[in-house]
Amino acid sequence: MEEHIVKILKTERVTHNVNRFVLEKPPSYKYIPGQATEICINKPGWKDERRPFTFTSLNDWDHLEFTIKIYDDHPGVTRQLGKLSIGDELVLHDIFGAINYHGEGTFIAGGAGVTPFLAILRQLQKDNKLGNNRLIFSNRTEKDIILKDELTQMLGKRFVNTITDEKTDLYDHARIDETYLKKQIRDFSQYFYVCGPDPMVEGIHDLLLKLGADKSKVVIEQF
Repeated sequence: MEEHIVKILKTERVTHNVNRFVLEKPPSYKYIPGQATEICINKPGWKDERRPFTFTSLNDWDHLEFTIKIYDDHPGVTRQLGKLSIGDELVLHDIFGAINYHGEGTFIAGGAGVTPFLAILRQLQKDNKLGNNRLIFSNRTEKDIILKDELTQMLGKRFVNTITDEKTDLYDHARIDETYLKKQIRDFSQYFYVCGPDPMVEGIHDLLLKLGADKSKVVIEQF
């Protein structure tokens, strides 16, 4: 079983409850954009508490990056992660993940579910292959939008935000239901990449199939 102990090089806030962690990169360490690893904190009492987190860095970077939502109201791993600082150690385990890029299409994310798409979109931008890929991003409030400026710069009008818990002049106020999907998508033969809370992913997966999407072109983490 793979295991790497790495130090935190930098940590900073991305939103009010999302942190960016920059870590040492083990020699010859490789992964595919969209993949994840299990991480635990290298401190007594936390070494057996593994949690899956997605790489948001690219393979050719000299460091690793994770963009992680911190749940300060839960006495769990992410709250402990939020307390860590430069020099603290994390343990990386096996690399896994089914959300890999197969072709141009629409990415649909809920909250921190956008993280596997960050590395994929960054890689496509680096390779000048963003094409007509779109991102539909659902959040509770405007302040929850992760890396809004970078995604706007990257995708322009192909970055579509919908806010569920507040109304704003800038973004849609709707859940991603059948009506919203019909409004936003004309071609259901394209690839779809869906990530977010499990109930959301299951619901959107079923709706996409109902609306004519090819099951083999709906890419999700397996339940």
